[in-house]
Amino acid sequence: MTALATTLQAFFTDRMARQRQVSPNTLAAYRDALRLLLVFAAGKKGKEPSKLDIDDLDAPLISAFLDDLEHQRKNGARTRNARLAAIRSLFRYAALRHPDHAAVIERVLAIPPKRFDRRLVTFLTEPEISALLAAPDRSTWTGRRDHTLFSLAAQTGLRVSELIGLRCADVHLAAGAHVSCQGKGRKQRITPLTSGLVTTLRVWLAERAGLLGAPLFVWSGKALSRDALEHRLAKYVQMAGGVCPTLMQKSVTMHVLRHSAAMRLLHAGIDTSVIALWLGHENVETTQVYLHADLAIKERALARTRPAETQPGRFRPTDKLLAFLEAL
Repeated sequence: MTALATTLQAFFTDRMARQRQVSPNTLAAYRDALRLLLVFAAGKKGKEPSKLDIDDLDAPLISAFLDDLEHQRKNGARTRNARLAAIRSLFRYAALRHPDHAAVIERVLAIPPKRFDRRLVTFLTEPEISALLAAPDRSTWTGRRDHTLFSLAAQTGLRVSELIGLRCADVHLAAGAHVSCQGKGRKQRITPLTSGLVTTLRVWLAERAGLLGAPLFVWSGKALSRDALEHRLAKYVQMAGGVCPTLMQKSVTMHVLRHSAAMRLLHAGIDTSVIALWLGHENVETTQVYLHADLAIKERALARTRPAETQPGRFRPTDKLLAFLEAL
């Protein structure tokens, strides 16, 4: 086998699985990125993927692959950068095992991530959340499940992976009611529940009647998938749009419900460091995006400021040459 093939296998079995003990989601993301790269390189070099060597994956080919992701596969800059992160991780590992390929590896590691515009986060207002949660038909088992699930998402801000990974045993409804989950980066965290949500979950658990280790939200006995959640959410957004038309003006995903939970806390005056803990953010800087998105906070800050006592008007130069330059 080539140096690339053996290094790639060791990268997943030794570095990713044994040393770093990454989550299944991270492993799948890296696997998909490198599989796409091998298929692209095999087509360009006219070799089978298993015959490719490290020198075949040089900086020009990696750059061409990243451009192909954007132009042919229509991936955004964030996805492009995520694929590049997986490639760089592999090449950093290869640098330790194959110093004879240092020149090629160094040029690949020098490829910078692509900058992109950071848009304001989308979130739902209280009337929009109420309309969405009222959409499921609670006279049916499926409707009661979906109402409970989306109520939990909107109040706790759990990620999709955390929601579908919840077990019946993760819900604690005694004093200090909360749900516990293993979040991103294998961090364990607990999130408190409101009294209304406690009642909803108590009814659902009684109806669910599952074993403690069974998934909390199921379909045909199996845990719901990410695609199933997004599909159900899109259906209810369409239904709720008739009651609350502003919902139809937004692209509502499960992550938007997470943003909405954060904005609820922010409007309640909760400090961003607490919100970061609530959401399971590694860095409190990540939570600052909600401050940028909240116009109400900025308007309150503006109302407390005092405008400078200056006369309105525009500077008028007296010199003819300066006036010429000012007029350009």
